[in-house]
Amino acid sequence: MERKKFFTSRNIAFLAVLTALVVVLQLWGSYIRIGGTNLSFVLVPIVLGAVMVGPLAGAFLGLLFGAIVIAMGVTSDPFTIFLFSQNPFGTVALCLLKGLAAGLVPGLLFKLIRKKSKYAAVIVASVAAPVCNTGIFILGCLMMSGTIGAYIASSEALSGMSVMYFLVIACAGINFLVEFAINVIASPVIFRVSEIVARASRRSSSGAESEQSSADNAIESVRNCPECGAKIVVKGNVSECPYCGAPVQREGKSAEPNPVQAALPAREKPEK
Repeated sequence: MERKKFFTSRNIAFLAVLTALVVVLQLWGSYIRIGGTNLSFVLVPIVLGAVMVGPLAGAFLGLLFGAIVIAMGVTSDPFTIFLFSQNPFGTVALCLLKGLAAGLVPGLLFKLIRKKSKYAAVIVASVAAPVCNTGIFILGCLMMSGTIGAYIASSEALSGMSVMYFLVIACAGINFLVEFAINVIASPVIFRVSEIVARASRRSSSGAESEQSSADNAIESVRNCPECGAKIVVKGNVSECPYCGAPVQREGKSAEPNPVQAALPAREKPEK
């Protein structure tokens, strides 16, 4: 079976749109709030890329997401600035790794499950993205628990919190639940809509080809048979002469003579 090509015009165009969405949603998504809770939509285009283009597209979009998180964090977020000042390599690796996993793992899971149920595969991929993103973030921070503890101690508002409570409740908490809900609801809906649009586009294309073929076949023209000279009404591109069996092409069309017909004895030309 021939492998599906990644660098097709459709994939490149779709990936460009998703890349723009990841940038826009990550840069300006923090302004979308309900009360004090940020509504993060950035994982939705990452999952769509992983599902509709492939795991490589998901990995690329996830890495892009991680790079933007680093750039925004080290310039505006006190927690990320503190982590980066104490452990720059660990902070960068953690942001890139969680983003990569949030795009790659959903794509691999979708490929694994889609043969049984495509819709179930989309749901699993949608669930996997926020779980990977938040889960790897918490695990990575636990590996830097000393640095996290120093950050908690340096803040009066966080004084007395344990590292685990700070990570699970203060950092993840409601944001993870909101991110999880948005991804599980939005990704399958958008995927379904995109499939309907793609199916309609394919039907329209095949319908146009069918209409063109019918129009070609409906064209009739009168031509002289090249073998016997009889006048023949040619329907479509080519017709068989009823007197000698030779192929007669419509004007402007050229076709090679049928070798089977050429081997048959020519019929007698009718007397005038």
